[in-house]
Amino acid sequence: MNPIAGFHEDRAQARAGRDPCAELCALATVGAEGTPEVRTLVLRDIEDPAMPGGEPRLAVFINQSSPKWAAMERVSALAYFPTLKVQYRLSCATAPVSEALVHSRWQDRPEAPKKMDWYYAQRPQSSPVASRSQLIKEVGNLALPEPLVAPPSARGLYLIPFEIERLDLNQPDGIHDRRRWHRPVSGWEETVLVP
Repeated sequence: MNPIAGFHEDRAQARAGRDPCAELCALATVGAEGTPEVRTLVLRDIEDPAMPGGEPRLAVFINQSSPKWAAMERVSALAYFPTLKVQYRLSCATAPVSEALVHSRWQDRPEAPKKMDWYYAQRPQSSPVASRSQLIKEVGNLALPEPLVAPPSARGLYLIPFEIERLDLNQPDGIHDRRRWHRPVSGWEETVLVP
């Protein structure tokens, strides 16, 4: 079994069931001080005709001003679909999404995140601000380019899994089904694990 194809199938089923977590993942990195850091991000599907079987590639979009940018070479992602009771853990390398594709997909973002991307040029992500009301005021007074385009700091990274674990909690016998796939060079090797 190709676990990436399985992930896309489970995700499609979660989307069809209006799963509130179908578009999200928890992304874990290791910070500059060596401490683990986890944040929730939108997990995107990027169509890439070069991919085998035409399956979409997984990607996250972030702003280069974010402290997490420096820690994004290797990441772990967790996706949980409550409607299916299925969890995926993905250990991934990363590769940049082309600037043209990032800027094209950036146009699909809601209005507030677009403004925030431009605001980060004045105040980098995670920097302190005196109050929420000051933040709202500064974002509201922000001079935006016309036409509105992605800022130079908008980035995207493909997540390239080299290990995937799937935990299915929805088993009739009550014993969870846990499997791990590892891709040492080519192809996937599957191992059934004690849950």
